[in-house]
Amino acid sequence: MGRPVSFRGAARHTDVLVARTGSTIDSAPAEALKARALEDSLSQKLHRRTLLQSIVAVAATTAFGCGEDEPGLGPSDRSRAYFPQSVASGEPRPDSVVLWTRAVDPEHGGDTALTLEVSEEESFGTFVLQLEVSASVAHDNAVKVKVTNLKPRTTYYYRFVYAHDGERFSSAVGRTRTAPAAGDDVPVKFVFASCQDYVGRYFNTWNRLLQLDEDLDFVMFLGDYVYETTGDPSFQSTNSLRSMTFSDPEGALVQKTGIFEYYAAASLSNYRELYKTLRSDVLLQRVHERYPFIVIWDDHEFSDDCWGAHATYKDERSSELQLDRKRNAEQAFFEFIPIDATPTGAAQGAIDVGSEPRFPDTRVYRDFEFGKHLKLIVTDYRTYRPDHLIAEDAYPGTVVMDGPTLTALGAAPAFASEQFAYINVDAPEYAQVKGALRQVYVQLATQAGAEDPQGKAETWVKGNLALAYVNPVLAQIGVASIPTTHQPRGMAYVHMGKVGLFDIRGSRYVVVKDTFDLYAQYRYATSGGASENVLGGPQETWLKERLAAQNTWKVIVSSVSLTPLVWDLRAKTDIPDATLRQRFTFNADGWDGFPTKRKELLQYVNAHAQNALFISGDIHAAYASVEEGVPALTTPAISSGVVKDLASTAVVAAGYAQGSSLYRYTIAELDQTLRASNPNIVFSNSEDHGFVVLEVRSNEALASFHLIPGGEVNKDYSQRGASELRNRFSRQDLRVQNGKISTL
Repeated sequence: MGRPVSFRGAARHTDVLVARTGSTIDSAPAEALKARALEDSLSQKLHRRTLLQSIVAVAATTAFGCGEDEPGLGPSDRSRAYFPQSVASGEPRPDSVVLWTRAVDPEHGGDTALTLEVSEEESFGTFVLQLEVSASVAHDNAVKVKVTNLKPRTTYYYRFVYAHDGERFSSAVGRTRTAPAAGDDVPVKFVFASCQDYVGRYFNTWNRLLQLDEDLDFVMFLGDYVYETTGDPSFQSTNSLRSMTFSDPEGALVQKTGIFEYYAAASLSNYRELYKTLRSDVLLQRVHERYPFIVIWDDHEFSDDCWGAHATYKDERSSELQLDRKRNAEQAFFEFIPIDATPTGAAQGAIDVGSEPRFPDTRVYRDFEFGKHLKLIVTDYRTYRPDHLIAEDAYPGTVVMDGPTLTALGAAPAFASEQFAYINVDAPEYAQVKGALRQVYVQLATQAGAEDPQGKAETWVKGNLALAYVNPVLAQIGVASIPTTHQPRGMAYVHMGKVGLFDIRGSRYVVVKDTFDLYAQYRYATSGGASENVLGGPQETWLKERLAAQNTWKVIVSSVSLTPLVWDLRAKTDIPDATLRQRFTFNADGWDGFPTKRKELLQYVNAHAQNALFISGDIHAAYASVEEGVPALTTPAISSGVVKDLASTAVVAAGYAQGSSLYRYTIAELDQTLRASNPNIVFSNSEDHGFVVLEVRSNEALASFHLIPGGEVNKDYSQRGASELRNRFSRQDLRVQNGKISTL
């Protein structure tokens, strides 16, 4: 889920120059700045007290289920200093699991020699394994160890022991569990969650999971395990008690939003510090100590709204192909996440992170089998996907489907209006118009900080151009408009909501659904499917093969939601601007941005797999729907801005006040609008955080959404009574059965 965006209709053409020159429409109100300054002041005053409370909380935290410690062992305060990120486990299979820690010796430095101890007994009376391993400086003293030859569906306890100056110090004791054996007729219960932003936010959702003490087989984390920015004011808090600081700011990317300056991780050191800071949180440590995790990445593990090794911060003002940065992000992920991403699977012992391939050879899509009833198919949405269908630097006036194309598709009658009129600006009679348009383009591109504005103008300002865009530009520079009568009809980027250069509006966010979907189908057909080849050929083939599994349930993991999120404003006659009475897709960075492939994929899954179910995250909201006959569940964020708040910021910034009819339908009544626009939605909650507990059985899957109001993320409930947090949560239970979702 990316930054908030400003909402503009497809045809607010008189605002086109304002939208592109970055007017005060996107600046924070003075009142908000004053409030933020007051909040910062109070945070500074409270910092010392809260810091002391945090120290007490850390000191009071015990290892999971620790019994009597051996002499010289146990998670004492001194021990925790050597294991600052505690322990974690992952990749549970019937006969193996991956165990992780980070061990440092501030006094001696260097590699840290450890002994991994694994037992079926909480007291470690007997050992399943004692193995010498080394946490090497080359990998920031993080080490992950694959343990094999284990028994299925068995709980194991583990710890790492460090011998130092004649004393032995133990990490916290972790608990993990292997998967049931193939064919075991047992229900499987797990949590799926996503989006845990650390900056300015508290992990009350993880605290609630610990309160519930569910008997889980694993936690499936769906992406955005870390956020790569240090305090982006468009969606992150300035709370100094929960901040991200880089020791190597020179290695980071400097970002600016208005008057605010912050950093995005770029160097390996930057990315490592994201994980170290995040995993310093005691609640997250305890969840990792208690349950094995299966983790897939989305975008923020590398860069917001990324595709492949491309970032999107500059909105194509210049190229953002960042191979080194992408590989740094992947290395930190492999170092700090208990994952086995080696091509053939690691043998028992410490996993060589260097043997886990980096982009473009990365492969993190994989599958897991949990007994008779669950095949978990974990897909990778980000690594192989193409660019967004509408580039951020797309020229709004460029006609992408001309008259003959629309006629061939049988779509010409829908484009008979004069608003779809276009000219060939390369024709001799439009030479002066072309020159004027290029001058305006160069001016706007220069103001925007684009590289080679003249070259971009020559690339874009040519050929068939829509008068719906051209004429407002000409009017603002005092040039007579071109008549729209007797001109050919075609569809341009402006007709899909693109009104500005180097802008995410009408590109990654807020696109006109009907014209965009038609364009997507056209691109898909003319590119042989390459325009929406989201998974890449090898991964898609792999996915289809896994659907043939005999397990009762095929649960497919997608980091981004399969549920279409649409604002259908066509019948909202109280919206004064008729050009806004259309259907809009809010987020084209997710599957909504690849509608043709999504439909094709869902139809294939429905036809070839019984009891298939998609689970996803990313959008910071909770949804349940049945799409093309396939149920899809979306978990809200653990801790980030909820989608309703992000959309509200965008709509208000675009000039639509809270009392306006547009605000009413798109924000105040957001869930009602989404459900009315997509009747397939069974459950919708766009303003809470939380997680989902999912239990798959022989004849049904039961999903429990545990939800807390999004505004509570700014409060640290670990400093309050357990009942206070419990009372802030609500629960929604759903049943998935025979391709349908019902509420309980």
